Amino acid sequence: MFGITRSGRLAATATALALGVALAATGCSSPGSGTGGNAEGGGGDANLAITFLPKNLGNPYFDTSNSGGEKAIEEFGGTFEEVGPTEASPTAQVSYIQTAAQQGVGALVLSANDPEALCDSLEEARSADVKVVTFDSDTNPECRDLFINQATAEGIALAQVDLIAEQIGDAGQVAILSASANATNQNAWIEMMEEEFAANHPDIELVEVVYGDDDDQTSFDKTAALLQTYPELKGIISPTTVGIAAAARYLSTSEYKGKVALTGLGTPNQMREYIEDGTVTAFALWNPADLGYLAAYAAKALIEGEITGEAGDSFEAGELGDFEVGEDGVVLLGDPFVFNKENIAEFDF
Repeated sequence: MFGITRSGRLAATATALALGVALAATGCSSPGSGTGGNAEGGGGDANLAITFLPKNLGNPYFDTSNSGGEKAIEEFGGTFEEVGPTEASPTAQVSYIQTAAQQGVGALVLSANDPEALCDSLEEARSADVKVVTFDSDTNPECRDLFINQATAEGIALAQVDLIAEQIGDAGQVAILSASANATNQNAWIEMMEEEFAANHPDIELVEVVYGDDDDQTSFDKTAALLQTYPELKGIISPTTVGIAAAARYLSTSEYKGKVALTGLGTPNQMREYIEDGTVTAFALWNPADLGYLAAYAAKALIEGEITGEAGDSFEAGELGDFEVGEDGVVLLGDPFVFNKENIAEFDF
């Protein structure tokens, strides 16, 4: 598994996931209409109304992570809402942040499309006593209370480099198909991948980084353009679930199937057919349902005053167990996990 071990927390929830995770609704709903009853939630005097704001709606990754959040909120008797833009642009989330603050929710859980563009609106929400938890992609640390990190940036970057190096014999041209140019998490991973290629893989040439904006058709077209521009291309890394699925779809019916390696970050249900037909050998991810689940419990702990977001704070996250807040208000879910033909049938998300 190229040095990446299965997360214990991922294993702990695999059985539950195999029974099926009900995906969250992808429309904007009115306050108090979600799981758990009224807008004050079900936790006594605590305002456990929690709104999830993904980068964009209709994204299978966020459908799954938000379903994990909904499950957690149902467990502790809060109110779940999901809102968001249809496109992942830097400022598209601002109006949703402002609306959540006006509605008086207890917490906002979001994956930031841009580290800078959201800070003013988030500060306004926090001044209205809304707890702000980021997950998947962070904003500036001073603009939120906690960041739920799926894995360390270094671990995610190295996993993808190891995978592509193994698949292309550690030599040849590779390209990266990313999400948006402003995505905090993508850019951190890409920077570390570039450093790793330069330091430890001298025979691999990273020829270009392109951006599919987490849009299926754009990512599909960018894949085609890469292959036309670089006829000697040996592999593509796509550290985004939308991008890797779109790239796999293109490769699966092209002359490049079996000739150009593809890896990155994807969900098992998206990538199953491409693993089974040989388009893709292996890819990585954490458990996005666990990520949303942990984010919801972190929001609860903040709302109830169990933690403040300071390093050393600890809280309990349901079936995932206990977690500790690290430096800069970061809570770490665990290590990335590599999916391949031997294990993908074990997972359903």
